[in-house]
Amino acid sequence: MSNSIEEQIERIRTYPARLEAVVRDLSEQDLTTPYLDGEWTVAQNVHHVADSHLNAYMRFKLFLLEENSVAKPYDQDVWATTADSMSPDMSATFILLNGIHARWVALMESLSDEEWTHTGGYTSGRVITLVQFLDVYAKHGDDHIDQIQRTLAAKPDA
Repeated sequence: MSNSIEEQIERIRTYPARLEAVVRDLSEQDLTTPYLDGEWTVAQNVHHVADSHLNAYMRFKLFLLEENSVAKPYDQDVWATTADSMSPDMSATFILLNGIHARWVALMESLSDEEWTHTGGYTSGRVITLVQFLDVYAKHGDDHIDQIQRTLAAKPDA
């Protein structure tokens, strides 16, 4: 396993704790107020990451285990409008996120160099290796922490 892969796995491993540290002490108002026009609330961002990383874990496993696996798309903006995605209660979401990441890390740490070259595809025709997939999702989590911080910086009293 290369250093780069190990570093990206570590980002996935530590992500739930890093995200929780950003939102732990926020008020219900901070979690549910759309401080930026056209952007999700903090709660929607947190719940989205759990939805997205659950889908990512399943896609990763399918790409590893099935030939020519194609990821089923979903509309993340529609998913972000459901009651569970708008709730200020983060408890179940962090249980889910911690569990997904623990399983995902255990799986990734077990892979051989050859297995990291397995590929999967998207309905757009794009094909990626598991190494590329790992890079996308390590960055994805960090991008949402940045988005949450930008949202909170837009609070009128910030």
